[in-house]
Amino acid sequence: MPDVLIELFSEEIPARMQTRAAEDLRKLVTEGLVEGGLSYAHARAFSTPRRLVLAIEGLSAESPTLREDRKGPKVGAPQQALDGFLRSTGLTMEQLHVHEDKKGAFYIAHFQKPGRPAAAILAEVLEKTIRSFPWPKSMRWGSGSLRWVRPLHSIIALMVTEAGAEVVPLDIDGITAGNTTRGHRFMAPGSFTVSSFEDYVAKLKRAFVVLDAAERADMIEHEVKNRAFALGLEPIEDKGLLAEVAGLVEWPVVLVGEIGAQFLDLPPEVLQTSMREHQKFFSLKDAQGRIVRFVTVANRETADNGATILKGNQKVLTARLSDAKFFWENDLRVVRNEGLTGMAEGLANVTFHNKLGSQKARIDRIAALAREIAPLVGASPDLAEEAARVAKADLRSSMVGEFPELQGTMGVYYAKAAGLPEAVANACKAHYQPLGPSDEVPSEPVSVAVALADKIDTLTGFWAIDEKPTGSKDPFALRRAALGAARLLVNNSAQISLSDKIRAGYAALIEQWNLDYNLFVQVRKDDHQLTSIGVSGEYPSDIREDCTGVYVAKVDDSSEMIASQKWRIQHISEGKPKDLSIPTRPLRLVLPDLLAFFHDRLKVFLKDQGIRHDVIDACLAMPGNDDLTLLVKRAEALSAFLKTDDGENLLQGFKRANNILTQAEAKDGVEYSFGAEAKFAETDEERALFAALDTAEAQIAPAMAAEDFAAAMSAMASLRAPIDAFFTAVQINTENQIVRRNRLNLLHRIRTTCAGVADLTKLEG
Repeated sequence: MPDVLIELFSEEIPARMQTRAAEDLRKLVTEGLVEGGLSYAHARAFSTPRRLVLAIEGLSAESPTLREDRKGPKVGAPQQALDGFLRSTGLTMEQLHVHEDKKGAFYIAHFQKPGRPAAAILAEVLEKTIRSFPWPKSMRWGSGSLRWVRPLHSIIALMVTEAGAEVVPLDIDGITAGNTTRGHRFMAPGSFTVSSFEDYVAKLKRAFVVLDAAERADMIEHEVKNRAFALGLEPIEDKGLLAEVAGLVEWPVVLVGEIGAQFLDLPPEVLQTSMREHQKFFSLKDAQGRIVRFVTVANRETADNGATILKGNQKVLTARLSDAKFFWENDLRVVRNEGLTGMAEGLANVTFHNKLGSQKARIDRIAALAREIAPLVGASPDLAEEAARVAKADLRSSMVGEFPELQGTMGVYYAKAAGLPEAVANACKAHYQPLGPSDEVPSEPVSVAVALADKIDTLTGFWAIDEKPTGSKDPFALRRAALGAARLLVNNSAQISLSDKIRAGYAALIEQWNLDYNLFVQVRKDDHQLTSIGVSGEYPSDIREDCTGVYVAKVDDSSEMIASQKWRIQHISEGKPKDLSIPTRPLRLVLPDLLAFFHDRLKVFLKDQGIRHDVIDACLAMPGNDDLTLLVKRAEALSAFLKTDDGENLLQGFKRANNILTQAEAKDGVEYSFGAEAKFAETDEERALFAALDTAEAQIAPAMAAEDFAAAMSAMASLRAPIDAFFTAVQINTENQIVRRNRLNLLHRIRTTCAGVADLTKLEG
C-alpha cells in the first residue's frame, strides 16, 4: 500500500490562514480519495509560511472492481419497454440475463466497473482541490485562471512504495507536479529532490525549514523562557501571539531587545499591546511587573547574531511607543483638566444603537439601575452610580481609539489619575466581565453592581426592540451577556429578582424615549405636510402595551391626531430630522421571553456543573425562579438528593402516587384535594404515612422559608419508607368508596408535600 506526499509551494501564506488551510487540504483530499473508492490508514497536514503539506499513509493501490445489477422489465413485456431498457444500459438483447422470483421472470443487466489505479484518482482529486480551495481571499497572477492565496510556484505529488517513488501525473495551468522543492528563502534557497515524507522532513530541516508549526512554537516558547531566565525576567504568556509568530517563520531565531527608558513609565498593558499588535513582539517583565524588554522572532540567522535586525526593530518600536506615549499624556491632560466625567460627556455624540440611543443615554440608564442594585450586593449606591457614570469614559480616550482592546483597562488608570475611589476605578474594567465561560467573575460589590446593570440594560434594550439572537447569529453578544449576569449573581450569592430589574430597565428605556417623543414634532404623509403639533404625555401607550404601531399625538385640549406607521414621524432638532418610529415590544412580552433566555443560559452553565436538565426544569417550575441564586441552590440540593437511594426511591413512590391520582381524577371527573382524614385509615401503614406527612410538612415549610433546601430535602427523604410501606400493604381502589376517596386524598397530600420542594413531575425516571 503506497504512501503519499503532497506539497503546495507558494509565496507567503498569511499566518492567520495557515492552520485552517492545512486542515482543509487534509479534509478535501482524503474525502475525495474515499469517494473515489480508495482507503487510507492515516493522514497528517502541515503548514509553513510558504507551503501546505499532506502526508498520507497506507493508501490502497487501486479502487475495487464494482459489480452492479440493474433490474429490467418482465419477460414478455411490450417491446417498447424492452427497447428503452436496452438504450439506458447500452447493452444488446444477447447480453441480458433472465432471472425469476415469486413474481415471475424478468430481465437483468450485469455491469462491471473495473477498478482504477490510485495515481489517476489522486491526480483528479488534487486538481479539483487546488482549483476549488476555500481560501478566505485568493488572487490570480499572470495570464492563467488559477486562483491561490499567493502565487503558487510548484507542486510535489509523490506515491511511495517499496519499489520507489512515483510522481503523480498532474499539470495545473503550466505547473507540473514533480519531486522537487526549496528550502529557506534566504538561508538555503536552492532546490532539491525528495523521495518520501521522511526524506522530505529531514532535507527540509537541513535546509533550515521546520515543517511542523507546533514544533516551531515549542522552539520559540522554550528559547524565550531560557533568554528571560538568563536576564532574571519572566515572559508574559500569550498563546495567540505564539501561534501567529510560529506561522510567520520557517526557521525561528529568538532575539531580545531593550525598550527605551523614556517609555518604561507607560502602563504595562499599553507597552504589551503596542508591541504585540504592531510588531508581534513578546514582552518580558521584571519582579515588579514592569515590562522592560521585548522579544522578537527573526526568520533567519545572521552573521552579526541579529544585531542589525534588532537595531531596525528598536527604531520602529521607538516610533510606535512615541505615539502611545503621546496618547497617554494627552489623555491624562484631559482627565486632569476636565475629570473623567468630562471625558465621558463626549459619549453623547457616540451612538450605541440607532434605536437605543447614545452611549451617554445608555450610561444614564445603567447608573440608575446600578444604584438600585447596589444595596442588594453590598455596595454603596453612591459609589455604584459614580462608577457607572465613568466606567465607559475611556471610550473617548485617544489610547482606546488606537487600541480598542484596552477599553476598561485604561479606564482604571484614568480613574486613579482623577483621584476617584479604588472601587470606582476597578469597576471601569471589571464591569465588562466575565467575557467568557472561563473568564474571572468580579467579586468587588461596586463592580458587581455596575456589571449587572450594564448587562441587564443591554439585554432589556435589545429585547424591547425585538433584536434577539437567532440561530448561530448573535451580533451583540447577548448570550454572553446573559450567561455573564447569571454567573455574577450565582458566584456572588446575590439574591436579586431579575423581573424587578428588567422592569426597571424597561421603564428607564421608555422614559428616555419619552424625552425624545415630547419634543416638537412634524407629521408628514406622502411628502405633504399635514400639521405641526406640540406633543405632550408619554411615549404612546398603545405602542408600549399592544405593539400596534399607532402613534397618538395630542393637538390641543379637545382633539387628538392618530398617525399610523405609514406616516413619517419626526422631531425637529437643530434642523436635522430624527426618526421616532421605534418598534417597541410591550413589557408583558419582553419579561417572560427574556427570563426564559436567562434560564436557557443558566441551563448551559449548570449542565457544565453536572446538574441534569430535568432537575433544572423541576426547579424552574417553582415560584421565585427569577432569583437565579436561589434557583441554583435549589437545583444543587435536588441534584444531590436524587443521587441518594432515598432520593431515587422517593421519586418512584411519588410518581406512582401521582400516576394513580391523575388516572382516578380523570376517570371520576373530580379533584381529590379536600384533605385526607386519619380517622378513616384502616392499616398501620396508612396511619404511619399520615404521621410521617404531618412531621415532614412541619419541617419542610420553615426550611423552604429559610431557603435551607438541604433540610427540606432531608425532611422529604423521611417519607420514603412510609410511602413504600403504604403501597406494599394498602389497596387504593378498594370497594369502600369512603376509604377509596380518603386514600386518593392522601395521595394528593403526598403530591402537595413534595411539590413544596420541587416539581417532581418534571423529573425523568
